[in-house]
Amino acid sequence: MVEINKTVLYNFHSEMGGKMVPFAGYEMPVQYGSGIMQEHLFCRESSALFDVSHMGQIIVRPSMGRGNNIAEQLEKLIPVDLKNLGENRQRYGFFLNEDGGIIDDLMIANKGDHFLIVANAARKEIDLKHLNEKIGGNVDVELLEGRSLIAVQGPKSEKILCEFFDDISKMKFLDVRTFSYKGKDIWISRSGYTGEDGFEISIKDELTEEFATDLLKSDYVKLAGLGARDSLRLEGSLCLYGQDIKEDISPVEAGLTWAIQKSRQEDGERGRSFPGAAVIYDQIRNGVEKVRIGLIPEGRAPVRGGVKLFKEQEGTSLIGEVTSGGYSPSLGHPISMGYLFSKTRHDFGDTIFAEVRGKLLPISVVDIPFVPNKFKR
Repeated sequence: MVEINKTVLYNFHSEMGGKMVPFAGYEMPVQYGSGIMQEHLFCRESSALFDVSHMGQIIVRPSMGRGNNIAEQLEKLIPVDLKNLGENRQRYGFFLNEDGGIIDDLMIANKGDHFLIVANAARKEIDLKHLNEKIGGNVDVELLEGRSLIAVQGPKSEKILCEFFDDISKMKFLDVRTFSYKGKDIWISRSGYTGEDGFEISIKDELTEEFATDLLKSDYVKLAGLGARDSLRLEGSLCLYGQDIKEDISPVEAGLTWAIQKSRQEDGERGRSFPGAAVIYDQIRNGVEKVRIGLIPEGRAPVRGGVKLFKEQEGTSLIGEVTSGGYSPSLGHPISMGYLFSKTRHDFGDTIFAEVRGKLLPISVVDIPFVPNKFKR
């Protein structure tokens, strides 16, 4: 039997009415009493508090006697510009395999004498092994224990945190700062995975419940679970690892080449030096076999991951597959994301067909994101 882990806030969630479900090896709250839709809408209108402590927090430091070359070492594995990432700044990136597939997508921050990687829960041990095997002789890698990770997301998140920390309002999107709470360091980044302005907060385990309780004293914040987090990220067209991106999907196919800065492109000063580089550059030059797109089904029934897509209602020409789908509380109708084979010509507004329970239902190809992101630039 696979052991199910619990975050430090497990009892807190139960006491607050959280419905607990297994997710990525952890018992996590999928929703609370008000339900997913209300949690979602409250996050869009005000602010929501999420427990994301199942995510991996990985510290990368230079090995003794190896000098402070962490960015150089990490760039061997991550095709983004880390050399020019300023101290107290963060970037989105990914580990790639030799075929250009995504091993994991992650956030990586320059904290001066070390880098902090926030990795997906189900991939953190894989990432740790990957780091140690590839660059472990030059850096020291540590999966942190004893720290939780929570997220405050929504337009009122700055107002809420200003009650606890000075200068929060000066932080811009992807800034990272260290503050103090009850005499202990608390690491805050202006980031998140809802498409809203917000913050992710790394805090000592022993202070996590107290801090969460203090946050919930505000009328502007309510608890939200994985259900709302998923519907929010889908509206923002943010990829979920294991569904929208995985080891057989490249950043080019997923529409994530914006994360590969000019210096890491084929003609960049530090290009060609990461796993799968030849594949990635070839795809950028010559195109890809599949592309990620948005979809809006007709009617009220969501079209979820795994559903096959066809060019015509007779279902003779398979042209793609849905990877994520659900109901959009903000828009009031279902939305989906998926991949279409690029050899099949398609334009936004085209109608194709999704096979749902043996029936071919019309679904429109649309641009993404469904809801514009509201990060504080």
